[in-house]
Amino acid sequence: MDALYCLPCYLFSKKPIGCPESDAFISTGFNNWKKVKDGMNCPLIRHEGKEPNSPHKIAVKCCKDLKNYSRHIDKLIEKQTSKELDNNRLRLKTSIECARWLAFQACAFRGHDESLDSKNRGNFIELIKFTSTFNDKVASVVLENAPGNAKYTSPTIQKEILHILASNVRNAIREEIGDAKFCILVDEARDESKREQMAIILRFVDKEGFIKERFFYVVHVRDTTALTLKNKICAVLSRYNLHIENIRGQGYDGASNMRGEWNGLQALFLKDCPYAYYRNDELQHAQAEQVENMIASNEIETGRGANQIGTLQRAGDTRWGSHFQSICSLIKMFDATCKVINSISEEGANYKQRSDAEGAYQLRDDGWEPLLASVISFCEQHEIDTPDMNARYTKGRGRYRRQDDDLTMEHHFRIGIFTVAIDFQLQELKSRFCELTTELVILSSALNPKDAFRLFKIVDICNLVKKYYPQDFTEHERELLESQLQHYELDVIKHPDFQNISTISELCRGLKISGKSKIYFLIDRLIRLVLTFPVSTATTERAFSAMKLLKTRLRNTMEDELLADNMIVYIEKEIAGNFTIEMIMDEFYSMKNRRQACFDPVDDPT
Repeated sequence: MDALYCLPCYLFSKKPIGCPESDAFISTGFNNWKKVKDGMNCPLIRHEGKEPNSPHKIAVKCCKDLKNYSRHIDKLIEKQTSKELDNNRLRLKTSIECARWLAFQACAFRGHDESLDSKNRGNFIELIKFTSTFNDKVASVVLENAPGNAKYTSPTIQKEILHILASNVRNAIREEIGDAKFCILVDEARDESKREQMAIILRFVDKEGFIKERFFYVVHVRDTTALTLKNKICAVLSRYNLHIENIRGQGYDGASNMRGEWNGLQALFLKDCPYAYYRNDELQHAQAEQVENMIASNEIETGRGANQIGTLQRAGDTRWGSHFQSICSLIKMFDATCKVINSISEEGANYKQRSDAEGAYQLRDDGWEPLLASVISFCEQHEIDTPDMNARYTKGRGRYRRQDDDLTMEHHFRIGIFTVAIDFQLQELKSRFCELTTELVILSSALNPKDAFRLFKIVDICNLVKKYYPQDFTEHERELLESQLQHYELDVIKHPDFQNISTISELCRGLKISGKSKIYFLIDRLIRLVLTFPVSTATTERAFSAMKLLKTRLRNTMEDELLADNMIVYIEKEIAGNFTIEMIMDEFYSMKNRRQACFDPVDDPT
């Protein structure tokens, strides 16, 4: 067109194109080239204008702004939204950290008065306040500095955070189990509000060969009938895709009035899974059976208030009389106590527990006579009233004699107590374990590496698989197992790295570390099955100790689900501590269905 146009003015001039008043540089184009060299009268110079706010210069500024993308409206809105997102995430992160810390310490979350004027707004809010004193960035976005509908401190938000943590812990335990067989350990107790709570523990061997006992759930049961207990357990297991047919052991503990229910429960599970072998480890139960046997053999008398089922009595710190009562309770429950201690020394949860139990059990072999004689002498010196003992023994010639038959104390304890105690233990073993379970234990001992595999017998191991684990080995695998055992006997049993191990659990771990678990995969499978057999109820005791800490008199209205979530996060804090804040925040976002741009505070109860 042989004409000149001004692009800034074309884009940003307020004069409409085609209007007579519009500049030639916008509408028709400038082509009067003769006037270009007319000094200050040049149309180009006049178009630019001398004033700083001339239409052309304003158009040029607008054009520069257009090229500055960071100043565009959408970018400014995005920047503002991004800041809001960062603030919301920082608030939520602070709430998650505080909730997890309180759960790990078994502390209450809520306060009686959480208003702004309260001197104590509860542990959760007070901990957020305390955290903000060390971080100005946190202080600028939490509590009163947060939007009224996005504080992330409401009771509902606290429960959601805790539930996410608890669910992740259970999922992690489920992943640990994988396809392995497992054992259920179950116990029942009343909480502070007198509600019956049933704890469920899972015992299994993980992929690395470690024995694990994980607290999994605590569930309220309206009644303690065997069918109700079974339905509750099945509901929990099925929720996490744990199949009943994979149960290879059952362990129950509880008060004597629950014995029938536990027996009924184990029978119900045996119907669904005949290989869920049963054992009940309970000191009081052992004593009860001992008393029944003694009554049947007319060795003790019956009567009102006599032969009550008790427990070991702890000695007091300052009252010496309590030490005497502790010894008396130990004598009363001697054989049951020895049996439990011996069991712990063999199959304790860890090395320290086994070592302590073995040391305590050795005192029995060293002789109790000097200990008991010193207790009697001590009580006399301090004028402690011990009528039962004083009535039976009198002091003379440096030893104690029975008043009725003049037998020495040595004769009484060696013949009258220890010999009888051995008989009691044998009777108790027969009554405590059915023939099926006893044979299972005996055959399993062939795998025990103690004393350089002294008990190893290929025949017993093959019989163990054939009789007790037929569902876990095909006929071809049972034939192959015998061949593996022959090579295993020449390889593993003679190997120097396996000479100093003393438990089946150590053997399982040793096979995994050495890589021999892949070579002798059938033997490794059998060892893992044997290790699922329940040997203790230490984890259930730990569970109810946690329940007493969490559900106190001041917190007796705690909901069942909240109690279960609190307990698993507190007991399995080692697992719960592995989850990153980002993982929890992402799940929180997914659960609440918030927009990804920023956690939409509209549905936040705060």
